Amino acid sequence: MGRMFGTDGVRGIANKELTPELAFEIGQAGAYVLTGNTGRKPTILVGKDTRISGDILECALTAGLCSVGAKVISAGVIPTPAIAYLVRKCGFDAGVMISASHNPFEHNGIKFFSGEGYKLKDETENRIESIIIDKAEEVERAAYGNIGHREEDTSLVDEYIKFAMSTTDVRFDGIKIAIDCANGSSSVTARRALEDLGAEVFVTCDKPDGTNINKDCGSTHIENLSEFVKKTGADVGLAFDGDADRVLAVDENGVLVDGDKIMAICALDMRSRGKLEDNTVVATVMSNLGFFKMGEKEGLNIKRTKVGDRYVLEEMLKHGHKIGGEQSGHVILLDYNTTGDGLVTGIALISVMKRTGKKLSELASVMKIYPQVLVNARVKNEFKSEDRYMAIPEIREKIEKLEAAFAGSGRVLIRPSGTEPLVRVMIEGQDEAEIKRYAEELAALMEEKLN
Repeated sequence: MGRMFGTDGVRGIANKELTPELAFEIGQAGAYVLTGNTGRKPTILVGKDTRISGDILECALTAGLCSVGAKVISAGVIPTPAIAYLVRKCGFDAGVMISASHNPFEHNGIKFFSGEGYKLKDETENRIESIIIDKAEEVERAAYGNIGHREEDTSLVDEYIKFAMSTTDVRFDGIKIAIDCANGSSSVTARRALEDLGAEVFVTCDKPDGTNINKDCGSTHIENLSEFVKKTGADVGLAFDGDADRVLAVDENGVLVDGDKIMAICALDMRSRGKLEDNTVVATVMSNLGFFKMGEKEGLNIKRTKVGDRYVLEEMLKHGHKIGGEQSGHVILLDYNTTGDGLVTGIALISVMKRTGKKLSELASVMKIYPQVLVNARVKNEFKSEDRYMAIPEIREKIEKLEAAFAGSGRVLIRPSGTEPLVRVMIEGQDEAEIKRYAEELAALMEEKLN
């Protein structure tokens, strides 16, 4: 069996790959590893998004948790960042979110949070995995009188909404906000928070039926929100993903404002208020070239990490940085939460609009988006690493020639796939047709030389 834990917990087709049996084992092993040294009966918070499979997985996971003596508090349908916040706020020993984020409804996932509200480190996930797959440690079931039990507390979502509202010092009276809830977790939080802050809110895709989460809506289908903003005459639109840990925006004209632009706007606002630690933003190598150019122009220090919000967070925690994230809209504001939080990020963005009195289109003009083209090259697994493909003279010379020709107005980025025999060739530049040709040529060369 391959690695169970990916970059964001355990994922799979519900009831086929991610089965109730596996969820039970994950609950047992997870509770054992995360709470084994507490010396008391641990309490674990469990939440889920709106997928139809959430019920069977929650029941099985809860049985596993209780079988080793844990007490389970079920928060019901709730955003992923709410679990991260509430674990810390309420003193739970751990938290679990049942969600597959932006994926279609037939997928689901299980993601753990430590008692400090952080996603698990690789070594912790590896230990849980080894218990399940290799039986590396024996998990002792609780004796009769020590079996855990389950309680519901759906009022916890109210605590999260109050928290999200508390992250701004301005009111939203007079502003019109359109939101696309992706028929997911934000259906129970976003409208309430924004209306209580004084905004006039127009809502779409907030009627989940168990099978329509992310279906032609949310942050993966931004065209839905673009049309909705124009139809309602809203000042700004926010599109969440299924578990509401990320958000993308559109301006008053329906034009996309992605995670890079959101980070740029919020970071500059934070600096103007003396809240940007070390004048630094943390992004991944996949952020748009325009984001890095904006940083140079505005005097922001932008650090780059590998792709994945966990690497962004690691860098932020290591050096005390306050804002970081990804182009996809997964933005971490460490002053408020320990993971990406779509609602808190949306509130931060709208707060800048209110403070400055500027339209979102004007704020977003701080950076120019450079065209990006991504082409996959199928290669042998042993040639995916940089030291192998750069050892091929023709490939190295092609890359160096392209980068020299761009002279700072473009770039070549090559990333190996973590799961397939592919390298992803990404080229940015000013002329989309030109960079498309370059990317296809380089990908074809890599396929020729690395097979």
